[in-house]
Amino acid sequence: MDAWRAAEVPVLPGLGVEPRLRDTATGELVPAAEGKTASLYTCGITPYDATHIGHAATYNASDLLIRAWRDAGHDVVYTQNVTDVDDPLLERADRDHEDWWELAQREIARFRGDMEALRMLPPAHFIGAVEALPVIEEFNEKLAARGALYDLDGDVYFARGSDPRFGALSGPGTASGLTIEAMTDLSGQRGGDPGRSGKKDPLDPLVWRAERPGEPAWDSRFGRGRPGWHVECAAIAARYLGRSFDVQAGGNDLIFPHHEFSASHARVALSAGLGEQAFARVYAHSGLVAYQGAKMSKSLGNLVFVSRLRESGTDPMAIRLALHAHHYRSDWEWTDAVLAQASGRLARWRAAVAAAGLPVAGAAPSAAPAAAVSPAPPIPMASAVLQAVRERMADDLDAPGALAAIDEWADAVLANGAVFEAEAALVRDTADALLGIAL
Repeated sequence: MDAWRAAEVPVLPGLGVEPRLRDTATGELVPAAEGKTASLYTCGITPYDATHIGHAATYNASDLLIRAWRDAGHDVVYTQNVTDVDDPLLERADRDHEDWWELAQREIARFRGDMEALRMLPPAHFIGAVEALPVIEEFNEKLAARGALYDLDGDVYFARGSDPRFGALSGPGTASGLTIEAMTDLSGQRGGDPGRSGKKDPLDPLVWRAERPGEPAWDSRFGRGRPGWHVECAAIAARYLGRSFDVQAGGNDLIFPHHEFSASHARVALSAGLGEQAFARVYAHSGLVAYQGAKMSKSLGNLVFVSRLRESGTDPMAIRLALHAHHYRSDWEWTDAVLAQASGRLARWRAAVAAAGLPVAGAAPSAAPAAAVSPAPPIPMASAVLQAVRERMADDLDAPGALAAIDEWADAVLANGAVFEAEAALVRDTADALLGIAL
């Protein structure tokens, strides 16, 4: 599956600071990459509705990490899946009397357009579940060879008891500290079937769902059917990133059961012992975005779509600045005021760059001047701004801190009324290369 076109990224002088992330499992701040090549897997969309602000916040965090890695001298291998066959997609297609595949392709195309407009760097591997069916079947065969699968009325389940390290991401002793009772409750809320009779353990997840009337299905050694959700990501990540990779990213609602079981599948299929590393070394989870007082969700219908904001004339760079204004791990709420503040910030930054005579994107900016200060504050050196942004982004992707550094520069330029062209050019390139903001 093709991704989207990559934006050009300016080359900044020197090397950036090595990024560190707050690992979900341990709560500790750790290096995000171990070697020269940094690897990232971010769970992608189920294309029945794309792309709302909650989605965008997750992919924004991954994009910031990729930019910080590259600035620090890493080569990056980025993989993202698309769950282009799953219950929510089929339910939406049935509700709207639409072919499920046509719905998926339309929403994937919309997602690509949103990502390109927001200047998110594309993955090297953008893989749909349907195209990955042979990869998933091969992975399931490895699980079967380890004695980790069992049949229940034609459906194939993974026995969590086959993994002695189950719970390593979210169970007791981790930062999440979920009990089995809490896991069972979350499983029922997030696509699992803990109440199904005949399962060896209520938490055991499907890896292959037998064909149901009216549903798409494919042949496999496990019978006709379609793959489970957790094994989809485990198989794709293992194929394109190897047994072990640096970072698994996604929204914090994926910690359990999705990321816990993807890692568990990988440990068993790839025969990682108690002291061996399998799947992700670090987990980075984004906070949830609310709207009108509740988490954005299709069931509540309180979704704010990037495509609709763009169609209404909102500058995609203002949307990105609104995302940057909140630390990626925090929960926050989208409001008109959040977008207005971001639009104002974008106008100020562009006005500051224009003060040096440099061209800016869009129409000539009109920004309120900085608050009157007598005498006008000194303008920070562009090299100091670059260093401050690098340090903030290396510290668990502290985008709000990075914004503050550029705000200080822009406000000082507007208060003074002018700035050297070379200084403005370096700040402009800093915003572009590290934050994805085209001025």
